[in-house]
Amino acid sequence: MSDDEGGMRLNLFTMNSVEHVSPGSWRHPGDRSAAYTDREYWTDVARTAERGGFDAVFFADVRGIYDVYGDDRDVAVEKAVQTPSNDPSYLVPAMAEVTETLGFAVTKSTTYTHPYQLAREFSTLDHLTDGRVAFNVVTSYLASAARNLGLDERMDKETRYDRAAEFLDVCYQLWEESWDDDAVVRDADSGVFTDPDGVHDIDHDGEFFSVPGPHGCEPSPQRTPVVFQAGSSDRGRAFAAANAEAVFCSQPTEHGVREYMEDLRGRAADRGRDPDSLAFFPGVVPVVGETEAAAEAKHERLKDGVDVEATLALLSGFLDMDLSALDPDQRIEHIETDAIQGTMNAFTQSDPDREWTVREVAEFSGLGTTSPVVVGTPEQVADELEYWYREVGVDGFNVKEVVRTGSLDDFVDLVCPELRRRGLLRDADPDETLRERLFGEGPRLPADHPARR
Repeated sequence: MSDDEGGMRLNLFTMNSVEHVSPGSWRHPGDRSAAYTDREYWTDVARTAERGGFDAVFFADVRGIYDVYGDDRDVAVEKAVQTPSNDPSYLVPAMAEVTETLGFAVTKSTTYTHPYQLAREFSTLDHLTDGRVAFNVVTSYLASAARNLGLDERMDKETRYDRAAEFLDVCYQLWEESWDDDAVVRDADSGVFTDPDGVHDIDHDGEFFSVPGPHGCEPSPQRTPVVFQAGSSDRGRAFAAANAEAVFCSQPTEHGVREYMEDLRGRAADRGRDPDSLAFFPGVVPVVGETEAAAEAKHERLKDGVDVEATLALLSGFLDMDLSALDPDQRIEHIETDAIQGTMNAFTQSDPDREWTVREVAEFSGLGTTSPVVVGTPEQVADELEYWYREVGVDGFNVKEVVRTGSLDDFVDLVCPELRRRGLLRDADPDETLRERLFGEGPRLPADHPARR
């Protein structure tokens, strides 16, 4: 849906943890990520992102601990591989309080939560933020999460997506159909706050869930939060084409992103949706300096700080494959995985002319995992982002940090003014919901979305 009138969209891609996707970066001088437990850390992040013109903070999240590498959790615990981590949703009210326009995309799993409860949580956040929240829909991939939640084994991928489809169907009914727009009348004279005839059961009785309803919350500004997704397997792409309004692309090459966008648009059209309504956000890792030499020197320092073993522990969890058991020079061939298929596809399909070894995957992934690293002056970084926006046709970027909060500070202080000078970032309207800001239309889901049909 990229267009110049709406401007380039920016999300800060982060996690309520010490480490996110650049293992070892917590050791860099000046890194603040150990303060992730402090409210002030996150309110500083929110203010900085809004000052830079970011549309949202996109919170990744994970259930379980990375214990595939070496068949234990020691490396993940010792080296802070997304461990420890806290729930991101509780940060949103604090960050919303100090901002006016910044949105918040919160990752929640459909695998180990219940739609009736989750619908209430997002309705509450949508009310408190005046319509600035998004739901990044994921299915949990770590077997350790399944064990800790009382299951003998992880659900297979097909079952996880079957459950996710029904999960969203329940949420859509609760958000979109359970309460009429005029159900809440607040008539003090008659003593009627809500007209009972405007509140409806949903009577859902499916394979995974039985939810009679009604929803316990009155309609929030967006009703349904903006729906993000990042499916990359065949089933994941089908799920994204059916549900996503915005898609996080995990491919590290232009070829991979172009193929992904074309495929997803075709699948969306097959489902009766406007293929141009989908917004695409590839990840990007900017390393910016006031001069080219300064940027290159910074990049070398960041690469030197990569913790290869921690990176392999993270990737082992992503791939559900113990990379400690493989020869570093062994080629990573395309296999189907019950964990994150997108990580595998990123290294086996996005560049058809390259074959990756275990060592090369680890070295590449140390800064931002599967996303390209863009190194240069503010003008050079802006040139690259503008190319992807205008020529490749993406709608914006999930900007990944390496040093926290230094990477965000540099981007906001150096790159965002250049993007604004080029007319690529538009001024935000505090009266807009996140959906209105991202898509330029109303606060509700579009009419061709399955939740509205």
